[in-house]
Order: sequence, then structure tokens, then C-alpha cells
Amino acid sequence: MDMKKRINLELRNRSPAEIAELVVDNSRSADGEVEGLTDAFTELEFLSMVNVGLSSLAKLPSLPKLRKLELSDNNLSGSLETLSEKCPNLTYLNLSGNKIKELSNVEALQNLKSLQSLDLFNCEITSLEDYRESVFELLPQVTYLDGFDQEDNEAPDSEAEDEDEDGDDGAGPTGEYDEEDDEEEDEDGSEGGEDEEDDEDDYAEEEEEEDQAGVQGQKRKRDADDEGEDDDDDEDD
Repeated sequence: MDMKKRINLELRNRSPAEIAELVVDNSRSADGEVEGLTDAFTELEFLSMVNVGLSSLAKLPSLPKLRKLELSDNNLSGSLETLSEKCPNLTYLNLSGNKIKELSNVEALQNLKSLQSLDLFNCEITSLEDYRESVFELLPQVTYLDGFDQEDNEAPDSEAEDEDEDGDDGAGPTGEYDEEDDEEEDEDGSEGGEDEEDDEDDYAEEEEEEDQAGVQGQKRKRDADDEGEDDDDDEDD
């Protein structure tokens, strides 16, 4: 499938301005040029054109919000100056598996001031003596070259970071939810305690009433006995 048809397919009835990520890997470019992409992709942040037969970036449209660009396994050897003109905010650029042979080929990337990670793996340039030191010197804004910094520390996995952030974000609401449940349980417990106290008070009142009734009954009984004794005395008289 050619690149233009693939892009139309990826749109899925959406407008270009609604697209933040676009992957057209393994499609075919016309004459080694970018096709199907226009300035209308104003919100595009991630673009992947792996193994599409690109030999030039001259027709790349202006993509001001683009942060990550995957161009591995193409036939690019130059024309990289287009990137700083059309994608000035790139932070990640993968050019592995292209025909980049000399430091002069990547010199044009100096104007990508936000570029943090650059991948030139499987390009001929990597066979140059002091390749890594030379690239870091040429592009001081770059922190990671081929996945490692100047001290050979591996670049963090952006996907893992995203998952961790999601996990942290997810934990917040869950914790708040549990706390609310505890509060509700405490309130229920308090209400239950109040109910029990009310029951105890009612029971105590009933006992008092029963005691009073018993005392009154005994008094009435004594009064009756006294009356009976008085009657007996009268009869004797």
C-alpha cells in the first residue's frame, strides 16, 4: 500500500487536526519522497515512517508539535536540515538503518535545540573512529546516542515511565476512595453505637418502671393486709 492511501486509512474518518500519533510503517513512498502528509496535521506529536523507502525529507510538511520521529530502515543520507525547519521541537529522532556515513550528514541537526535522543544504529557513521565522542561534541544538546548517554547509562524506557505515572495516578483516587469508605464506616459505627446506647437507656427505664410497679404492688399488698388485721380486731371486739 502506498503512503498516501495508508495515511487516509489511518485517519479513520477523522480530520488531520485530530491526529496526535500516526504510524505508516512498511508502506511505500512515491519516488522516495514523503506523500500524503500536509500542514493540516497541526497536532501531530508522534510520527513513524519505518521502512517506507524514503531517500529525501524535502516534502515533509511543517509539523510544529512533533516530538518523536521514527525514520529507521530508509535510504536517507542527507537533507536533514529540513527537520530543524519543519519539526523544530523534536526531542527524539531515530535514523537507524539509513545511509548516513559522515559527521557532516548530522551536522544539520545542530539547530534542533530540543533534541535529547538520537539513534544512528546500523548507519555507516557508527564505524568512524571516536564516533560517539564526536557526535556528542557536535550535538551538545543530545543526552542519549543509540540508547546510551556519555557515561554509558541506558536511556529510560518512556513506555515504562508512562505506565508508572498511570499507576501513581491510579493509586490516588483509589486511596481517596478507601478513605471515604472508612469515614462512612466510622459514621455508621457511630450511629450504631448511639442506637445501642439508646437501647440500653430504654431497657434501664423499663427496669425502673418494673421496679416501681413491684414496689407499688408490695405496698398495696401491705395495705390490704393491714386492713384485714383491722377487720379482725373489730370482730374480736
